[in-house]
Amino acid sequence: MGSYTIIWTSLAKRDLHDIYEYWKKKSVQGARNVRSDILQSPKSIYYAKQYQIDDINPKYRRIVVRSNYKVLYKEIGNVIYIMGVVGTQQSPDKLKSR
Repeated sequence: MGSYTIIWTSLAKRDLHDIYEYWKKKSVQGARNVRSDILQSPKSIYYAKQYQIDDINPKYRRIVVRSNYKVLYKEIGNVIYIMGVVGTQQSPDKLKSR
């Protein structure tokens, strides 16, 4: 339990960028809010196993953000790796390939 270093993989950063760009077409402020919520979510991890194992990709745990996104992560030692950010409405086949 305790403090973790959080590392965003390049894939997760790309996912976050794509989500931001999608929302920016509708509302710049909305895009900022969604991005902020996603970025803040891993900071709520107090112990690595506090969130559920993802039902589609069981090698990761998931944090659900705004009911629309899952932040997928794994723990190695005292490091939490953010592996991706995916829409909850995406095809399960697409999610399995992560």
